[in-house]
Amino acid sequence: MTQVDHTRMANAIRGLAMDAVEKAKSGHPGLPMGAADIATVLFTQFLKFDASAPNWPDRDRFVLSAGHGSMLLYALLYLTGNKDMTLEQIKYFRQLGSKTPGHPENFETSGVETTTGPLGQGIATSVGMALAEKMLAAEFGKKVVAHHTYVVASDGDLMEGVSQEAIAMAGHWKLNKLIVLYDDNGISIDGPTSLADSVDQVKRFKSAGWAAELIDGHDPKAIAAAITRAQKSNKPSLIACKTTIGYGAPTRAGTAKAHGEALGADELKGAKEKLGISLEAFSVPDDVLKAWRAAGSRGAAAREEWEGRFAELGSRKRAEFERRMRHERPASLSKALRAHKKALLETPQNVATRKSSESAIEAIAAAMPMEFLAGSADLTGSNNNKAKSAVAFSAKTPKGRFIHYGIREHGMAAAMNGIFLHGGFAPNGATFLVFTDYARPAMRLAALMGTGVVYVMTHDSIGLGEDGPTHQPVEHLAALRAIPNMRVFRPCDAVEVAECWELALNRVDGPTVLALTRQNLPQLRTNAPNDNPCAHGAYELVAAQGDAKVSLFASGSEVEIAVAAQKQLTERGIASRVVSVPSLELLLAQPADRQKAIIGNAPVKVAIEAAVRWGWDAVIGQDGEFVGMHGFGASAPAKDLFKHFGITAEAAVNAALKRLG
Repeated sequence: MTQVDHTRMANAIRGLAMDAVEKAKSGHPGLPMGAADIATVLFTQFLKFDASAPNWPDRDRFVLSAGHGSMLLYALLYLTGNKDMTLEQIKYFRQLGSKTPGHPENFETSGVETTTGPLGQGIATSVGMALAEKMLAAEFGKKVVAHHTYVVASDGDLMEGVSQEAIAMAGHWKLNKLIVLYDDNGISIDGPTSLADSVDQVKRFKSAGWAAELIDGHDPKAIAAAITRAQKSNKPSLIACKTTIGYGAPTRAGTAKAHGEALGADELKGAKEKLGISLEAFSVPDDVLKAWRAAGSRGAAAREEWEGRFAELGSRKRAEFERRMRHERPASLSKALRAHKKALLETPQNVATRKSSESAIEAIAAAMPMEFLAGSADLTGSNNNKAKSAVAFSAKTPKGRFIHYGIREHGMAAAMNGIFLHGGFAPNGATFLVFTDYARPAMRLAALMGTGVVYVMTHDSIGLGEDGPTHQPVEHLAALRAIPNMRVFRPCDAVEVAECWELALNRVDGPTVLALTRQNLPQLRTNAPNDNPCAHGAYELVAAQGDAKVSLFASGSEVEIAVAAQKQLTERGIASRVVSVPSLELLLAQPADRQKAIIGNAPVKVAIEAAVRWGWDAVIGQDGEFVGMHGFGASAPAKDLFKHFGITAEAAVNAALKRLG
């Protein structure tokens, strides 16, 4: 490549990291200084990438799970020649509007594969990337899909509980192209990790089915030899690289002081002198930069060879691969769902929405059999998201399109992010709505990154009955609706379920929750217009006879209650209307005129939902009536619970009458 030695190339990373953090007076210099040797070996000798084409489909994925050490990644992007990562951006580290935020953001910075920072998320997301690679390779062949996923993880990543879920899945699935480089520096914010941890990570990973070993993380030959062994393994690999945090700093190296704050002028000067780095800020010697740029362009030949192999595929297979990597849905999807809705109108289904979701999934899976990738956290028979045609994925059946995640809601949600970010699949994962608590950190990141994943969350209210308040979600709809860019659908019947599934699958710029019932519901919809009324978040399901005095708003299973309440009001001579609200936040995102038309101007507004009130005031006003939950549920049959907690048609009627005087 060039005659520049390893140490000078690694020191270029260290120098840029120290200078950027010092200029910002904020950041984490310790990890980039300690992990520079690991990154240098990986990027100059092993990583298959082309800096001029950062989104090339068969590139190796590099995930900096230890996102606090973001300057490691930014320095690498600049040094290797990523056109968006200029020296000015490095100098603008952690400042408003820069491409160098405090933690890497894939939607902000070209060359960043996933947003990291919340510890554990990167390694868990990378499992999804490696899984997607294995599946696509089995489908399209190894001439088209054959790349590795590399991760740099920290002590903190491995302490977080989600890491156990992730490594257990990866080991079980034998994701041998997943290689984790563990920056084993033994330091966290509070001090030595021995204050709180004594886990032998090598043994831990081995017990989960990984190849694992401990090496000197500052010995480039040892690092290279370990990566070579990992590439040949039939298991995922952990390489624990023993390093010194803040390597080169005169007094702070190996201490917590190097972790999360600028070194200070004197320590910075001493570190540069000790390492032989120019004292000039942001200075990289010409020959060193040239060597790094050569590393950045080294993969161009591999990319061009891949393009040649890809061109040899049949035109249909090429088009299919490209469409799926773009997350573009096939035309057959809308056709299949139209036919499904037509069948529902001809033969109504009075079933739980989890069951009508199962019916919709049959239509969807037939239209997109290889890209529709479902899974469940050990509740397959309850979640009903496995198509009859779906084969379970395993190490031996990589063409399987249903994933048994085990009781790992957090790991499932994080892996789904990785699957989507990799490209090629439309992932959905299922559990009970109450267990979104376990998946929430990854769900929040999905909303931040804009990953088009779907969460099939069943048992959506007190309607699940006898399992009691531990399993009955009352605050979860509100909590999920509060996440920016998260879309929550709570359909009321089989037709709405089909429409919500269509909206969820066609949304590729953010995640969607489908909240579905355990209990049976009547099919209330008698028509299915082409414009999909659920797309507005809400619509008038039953119009008033005359000028409406009351508007009844409800979602999911409570729409049935609203319809019954309307009938009772009509019998009393009170005109009222029913508005189904499958997505409260989507309704509130509509233009003001449309929102106003849907909400209407009836003087009395009543919302009915078997959940807490939070969020509904935007529709019914602070003086509106709410029929719902005001605390936790109880253990009893569903019908008894709705009556006990006063979520009934009679309660809705009484609330309206009270306001009408």
